[in-house]
Amino acid sequence: MSARTLYSCLAPQIEAFINLRRLSGTDYHSQAQLLGHFDRFLVEQGIQQPRVTREICDRYQNSLSALAPRTQGNRFGVVRQLSEYLTRTDPLSYVPEPLPSSSSRQPHRPYIFTHGQIGSLLTAASRLPPPGSLRPHTVRTLLGLLYTTGIRIGEACALNIEHFLPAERKLYIAEGKFRKSRWIVLSASTTCALQQYQDRRMGKGVNAPDSPLLLNHRRHRLGCSPVRQAFRQLLHECHIPWTRRDGPRIHHLRHYAAFRIMPTEG
Repeated sequence: MSARTLYSCLAPQIEAFINLRRLSGTDYHSQAQLLGHFDRFLVEQGIQQPRVTREICDRYQNSLSALAPRTQGNRFGVVRQLSEYLTRTDPLSYVPEPLPSSSSRQPHRPYIFTHGQIGSLLTAASRLPPPGSLRPHTVRTLLGLLYTTGIRIGEACALNIEHFLPAERKLYIAEGKFRKSRWIVLSASTTCALQQYQDRRMGKGVNAPDSPLLLNHRRHRLGCSPVRQAFRQLLHECHIPWTRRDGPRIHHLRHYAAFRIMPTEG
């Protein structure tokens, strides 16, 4: 894969499947990115068995429950394609049923956070466990970054150290939606907050230019699924109503980002 490195127990099989699809003349870039999400899920769940099982598929489907139905279908669909491919060499590999059609469901309505709610979420993020770890600073920085810049959560998690240019107050999105790269101009307060995080992060992991900017508690690249879980926890703590079918999503932090200022840590 050109933009992502695979680390899971199924990494060789996923890579071979992607290469096969591309040899057939299919670009398969977007689908490869979706398989990257599945690869990170396997790593985050600590799965070591190099085989797709029903339990893995059920757990992965549950991890997608907070996403829009179409997004769920896209992510789960490529895993089903991978499973069908794996049965050629491993008859015991499980092939899940496709997700039910969701065309009749209405999309989530956009949710506009108030400044007070954003302040509460950032304060609550600073208290996330474990004490003394990088996790609360990572989640707080990520939420503030989404809120002030309008970038997508996947774009934020894909950031490397080299993509942040504090002297120029710029952030480089290497490969965003539709494979388009772009520069993001940062406000002074956002630059300061991101610099504070980077200074704290430098002693916690590999510091090469192509190393992840945002780290998880294992000092690897931050994944989207754990962030969404933490975000729901913060919503509950801040008494912001949320259900699986209604209420705020982390994606909604992006609305009207140009008019917002990211608060720095005191």
